[in-house]
Amino acid sequence: MSERLIRTFVSVSVPKEIVNIQSMLKSTIEPKGVKVRWVMNGKMHLTLKFLGNTTQGSIDNLNEALFNAVKSAKVINLSISGTGAFPVKGRPNVLWLGIKGDIDELKQLTVNINNSLEPLGFITEKRDFLPHVTIARIKSNQKKIPNISNYLNTTFTELPMKIVKISLVQSESFSKGTFYTILGTHFFRTNLE
Repeated sequence: MSERLIRTFVSVSVPKEIVNIQSMLKSTIEPKGVKVRWVMNGKMHLTLKFLGNTTQGSIDNLNEALFNAVKSAKVINLSISGTGAFPVKGRPNVLWLGIKGDIDELKQLTVNINNSLEPLGFITEKRDFLPHVTIARIKSNQKKIPNISNYLNTTFTELPMKIVKISLVQSESFSKGTFYTILGTHFFRTNLE
């Protein structure tokens, strides 16, 4: 019998005040009645690497690799700033908030994570890493095309955030929504000394 697969990703948490920004932006989407699924409070995060289907038996090895990836990392100072959409603003599927600050250090962290996980069979993403926090998803097969111009032009006070740890997270989808379980948390060693 084959081992059960679970969906996993590597992420960092975001400040809880991000819900205030999300709440403010909800009124900027037009026309009213467009189906937008806003990410629930406590579920927003900054994904560093999506792993996808993972065997439960590999979790210990993944956690060891992630521990090694961050053991010499230093605090990364960032802020949540600006808005964006994927794939294009005329037909958005995902609404997100941007990340500013120590982006080079953040990208180096993702390189370290990829280098640690590649020996375990997790291929490095070919696309450039674009740090963002998904705050909503828009159904693509709607009659009304959402106008997100106001959303994209809305400004807000930058929200500071520091990265001092990463987490390995399991994602499970149910009829009531997606639920996350933390499978391992790894603090940057330099923060503990």
